[in-house]
Amino acid sequence: MALEEVRYHHGDTALTGWLARPAGPARGAIVLFPTIMNVNAPMERRAQMLADAGFVALIADFYGQPVADFAASHALAETLRADVRHYRDRIGAAVATLRAHEAAADLPIGAIGFCMGGQAVLELVRDGADLDVVVSFHGILATGRPAQPGDTIRPRILICHGDKDPLVPRPQVLAFWEEMDGVHADWHFHAYAHAKHGFTDPDSDARGIPAIGYDASADRQSWAAMLSLLSEVWGDRAG
Repeated sequence: MALEEVRYHHGDTALTGWLARPAGPARGAIVLFPTIMNVNAPMERRAQMLADAGFVALIADFYGQPVADFAASHALAETLRADVRHYRDRIGAAVATLRAHEAAADLPIGAIGFCMGGQAVLELVRDGADLDVVVSFHGILATGRPAQPGDTIRPRILICHGDKDPLVPRPQVLAFWEEMDGVHADWHFHAYAHAKHGFTDPDSDARGIPAIGYDASADRQSWAAMLSLLSEVWGDRAG
């Protein structure tokens, strides 16, 4: 099944998302925020997996330009995330685009993300996004602008975390729990022993980076946990 190109904008930046549709009636619509490498084959595969499970899925575009390699992606990400408000507006543009798309008409909206994308969905949560559910897979939990008491946090939240991820050490985990408790968020936190950063990507081991590694069990279990939460949140739509 070919993905459909969806052009949208954030300010003067032209962005390109990629849409996957289910073969039958849609159960919900999900914005998929990719890794720091932006739209690539692994993220396209995840969008197809969501479509196969009955969801409309839109892969968001972080940068609006090609990513030459892993090193180049870090420079692009640093520039994008330097201003929290700018970053949140960029990722919010993808949510607004899916919400307005005919494929998502009358459907509930959620968001999932991997690595940088996992961080992105949590920034949406902190920004008060009108979403039903968000899921972060090995995302960074820290932020330059934490949620504050009195903030309204609407989505159900699922965090799928590798317990051996050196990019998200225990103090960061505990700080996130306290942050979410401080705003009375409804959150689930799944930690997988021995799993590192990037545990859902079969190509992680080939990168030769000690912090990153694939874990087949954590990959399967985290995806199943996401589907289970979607079913719980959206009832018969995802049953």
